[in-house]
Amino acid sequence: MGKTTTAINLATALATTKRVLLLDMDPQGNASTGLGVPRNARGAGTYALLVGDRPLSDLIRPSKIPGLDLLPADNDLAGAEIEMVGMEDRERRLAGALARDGTTLARYDYLLIDCPPSLGLLTLNALVAAQSVLVPLQTEFFALEGISQIARTVERVKRLNPELALDGIVLTMFDRRNNLSELVARDVRSFFKDRVYDTVIPRNIRVSEAPSHGLPVLLYDVRSSGAQAYIKLAAELLKRDRARARAAKAGVA
Repeated sequence: MGKTTTAINLATALATTKRVLLLDMDPQGNASTGLGVPRNARGAGTYALLVGDRPLSDLIRPSKIPGLDLLPADNDLAGAEIEMVGMEDRERRLAGALARDGTTLARYDYLLIDCPPSLGLLTLNALVAAQSVLVPLQTEFFALEGISQIARTVERVKRLNPELALDGIVLTMFDRRNNLSELVARDVRSFFKDRVYDTVIPRNIRVSEAPSHGLPVLLYDVRSSGAQAYIKLAAELLKRDRARARAAKAGVA
């Protein structure tokens, strides 16, 4: 229960009050499947945007959730990294595609990108195009090692995208009955301070079941602890964004 689960459910929760676009950049396409778009029904998507130079406006499709649109991972995306190696500005393909269709992008309040788990050209394209990184972190033994590596990666990518920031860390698969979960949470908060979100996503069977039904957990079982946690996470993210906007405005003034 990590990055894709968080991308799907955070996007769904945000879509209750905002216009949201979710880009599926992972060749596995789990975000697409989790929003009810099976592999045989995806058509053109992020591969066509990155490699085929198709405009964003041609590729976006509505999801089952009002306010949430999807750019699915098409079946050719697995070969995109190899094809992009010889391309000019290969790490800026996504940023360029989004910039060329600013009118379409302006319809959305939030653009969320679900990246592959490894740092290849697809993930690099996402980081170069993004303003911030939200890291779902499973409360397990190797968590701190992984998170410190991500922080270093963000700093390296800033050479290509100076605006990129580590927005925050979300603790997932948290089990209050497990001493290890408490220990990891305490260590992460001690190291990253207020970058760690107050909201914690619990280990919850309903969250795990929902993707097999092609639904976010908020549609599958909104009363479950997992769904309620993602609703709180979206509210906290919006609150943090408002605080940043006020601080930026005060700084300009």
